[in-house]
Amino acid sequence: MILATYVPLQIVTLGLVALAAPAVVLTRDPIRMIFVNGIYGLLLVLTFVLYGAPDVALSMLVVSTVAYPLVVLIAVARTRDRGKEKD
Repeated sequence: MILATYVPLQIVTLGLVALAAPAVVLTRDPIRMIFVNGIYGLLLVLTFVLYGAPDVALSMLVVSTVAYPLVVLIAVARTRDRGKEKD
């Protein structure tokens, strides 16, 4: 009975994930990419929770909201600093 109540929500969530994945790939600006990837990661977290994998959801939450944006921001800052040094 519980599975029947989750099926429409699972379909909607999977549809949103399918729409968000190309948005991440097609985003060119690194700062916007971090934002779009964060939304994509939260949609994946919701998907994992709906499918009964809270441990995977917590791991994805940490990676998509903390680790990945931090790494990209550091990389962008370092490359911009190197560009200023050469000028």
